[in-house]
Amino acid sequence: MAVFLGQHKIISGFIGAAVLLFLVTLGFLNWMFEESNVREVKSIAHQVEASSVMGVFAHPDDETNVTGLLVRAAKDEAIETSALTATRGEAGTQVPQVARQKDLAWVRKAEALKNTWALGVDHHEVLNFPDGGLEDVPIDILASAVRDRMVKHKAELIVTFWPESGLSGHPDHRRMGLAAEEAIKQLKVNPVEGYAGPQHIAYVLAPTRMMGRFVGELGRFIVANQPPANYAQSGETKAKLRGWKIHASQRDYVKATYGMPDWFLYRLYDKEFYYLLDTGSIPER
Repeated sequence: MAVFLGQHKIISGFIGAAVLLFLVTLGFLNWMFEESNVREVKSIAHQVEASSVMGVFAHPDDETNVTGLLVRAAKDEAIETSALTATRGEAGTQVPQVARQKDLAWVRKAEALKNTWALGVDHHEVLNFPDGGLEDVPIDILASAVRDRMVKHKAELIVTFWPESGLSGHPDHRRMGLAAEEAIKQLKVNPVEGYAGPQHIAYVLAPTRMMGRFVGELGRFIVANQPPANYAQSGETKAKLRGWKIHASQRDYVKATYGMPDWFLYRLYDKEFYYLLDTGSIPER
């Protein structure tokens, strides 16, 4: 009996140590997806009292990065929500392959439109600029396309990418962030029918601890070239996971890129981080 009790204590000790190690590891991983000195709010859109919110993106699936912001704005019937996607994503890699590559542009456009509909977004337009080639499009042309939609929807809050980092470093993301800024500046100088552009811009940012430690040179580049987040809100995890299922051609993107299933990543990465500015404070580039 004494031997049995001794073995039982040893086994219980191992189990307890394993549970403790798991909890410590989980706590550390959660900490990696947090930011210091941010103000956590229920809704960025409500924080600035915007009646019209517009996302400016480069590719189909970019809207998944701001799912929480869009969902919480769209739930309010007093807020009009819209999205503009510059390309149809034809240069993307399918993970898994769900269609002929030559048909990918149509597939990804449909995926984007379906996802924003599921999020409750009122309007979504997907343009036909070249995927992977936005740097070659004159900035005035891109800014004009963005400006026209800002005027159409009388957007008061724009959500987009920080032009120096683009959330993921992608040149197309960076270009569309710059195009959004240029459109805002143009409207401030030349208002259209009394509309002088949005009052606020929210740049979606990557979690700096995780990017700086686990994503190599690219992660360090992103951290070095994005501003510190000043706001955070829920990322609406269920809606994000649903979005990756809707984006069937990119469904396994998270696992292929980060080596973990999407449900586990978003268990840790359950907030969205933003650098929120008054548009009068947009820096010169």
